[in-house]
Amino acid sequence: MARKGENIFKRKDGRWEARYIKGYELSGKIRYGFCYGKTYKEAKEKAIKCRAALLSSAPLPVTNNRRRFAFFCEEWLRMEKGKVKDSTYVKYEAILRNHIQPRLGGCFPPGINTWLAEQFKQELLAGGLSAKTVRDILVVLRSILKYTASQYPGLFPAVEIGYPKEQKKEARVLSTEEQRRFVSYLRTDMDPCRFGILLALLTGLRIGELCALRWKNISLENRTIHVDATMQRLRDMDGQGERKTKVVIGSPKSDTSIRTIPLTDGAARLCGQYDPHCPAAFLLTGTEQFMEPRQMQKRLAKYTKECGLEGVHFHTIRHTFATRCVEAGFEIKSLSEILGHANTAVTLGRYVHSSMDLKRVNMEKLAVVEF
Repeated sequence: MARKGENIFKRKDGRWEARYIKGYELSGKIRYGFCYGKTYKEAKEKAIKCRAALLSSAPLPVTNNRRRFAFFCEEWLRMEKGKVKDSTYVKYEAILRNHIQPRLGGCFPPGINTWLAEQFKQELLAGGLSAKTVRDILVVLRSILKYTASQYPGLFPAVEIGYPKEQKKEARVLSTEEQRRFVSYLRTDMDPCRFGILLALLTGLRIGELCALRWKNISLENRTIHVDATMQRLRDMDGQGERKTKVVIGSPKSDTSIRTIPLTDGAARLCGQYDPHCPAAFLLTGTEQFMEPRQMQKRLAKYTKECGLEGVHFHTIRHTFATRCVEAGFEIKSLSEILGHANTAVTLGRYVHSSMDLKRVNMEKLAVVEF
């Protein structure tokens, strides 16, 4: 009598069929072997002999290694944990859990080839993900494949990954008229939060940097702001049970983000008006209780709505600062360092937006050229 889980059953033609795992396809699919007998016992004994023969045969070649790609994904993630910041680790983990492992985790590494990687990319794009998000996923996949190849020296097939082309979107920048209107609004009934947004307009601070900024980082004597921390809400990796998040204050996103920003006379006077004379106090609250980025975004949305501005996010403030600097003839290297960029190419490529008025001024310079 067949038992549940034995994979032995009686066929319609009266014979008994016993299945056993003969191997695995590179895609991770099980490859079965089949044994037949006139009786249940005969079929079962044949399957046992076949399994024994497989076990007693020569060791499986590396291409038949039973470790699937998900194993190497987990190994790579553990290896990266000690190398990257918590925010980066959380991002990597989310990419693995949500995208790479569900689609490719069951494959055997040698079965992942250029064609499969391309199919994976197209599926991600068809699923509505942006080109940038898909690129981030593929960058992680490429790193894992490189690690996996080190476990199969000389035998792992080369996998070429084509990244999707990102369509550059023009960032929202406040016009000079919109900026004047917004500044006037912020100065009305000014409080620490409105003061913080105005200071960001004058310095180009990121939202996380502004939320983490304490008064000890502001020197009214030297008229400077020293940026050495950022605030983020991340998944609590130590949490038990349900997935929870926590606010983390840590070092900025890169070494170049640790910087000292000079203040204008007007910005320094503004800081002097709101100085609580408590070095440990956060700038956005004036107390030792912080305001996290999510709360800051909600406040900004409320302010811009009341001010009649649309499509404004906190990064709009940073882009606006960079654009005003360029319009004022700012030296690009200095601007790059104030923004905390690794190089001027990032500043020019992502944060500098020339207004039509500035373009017209530059075109007028051609008037002195004789043709």
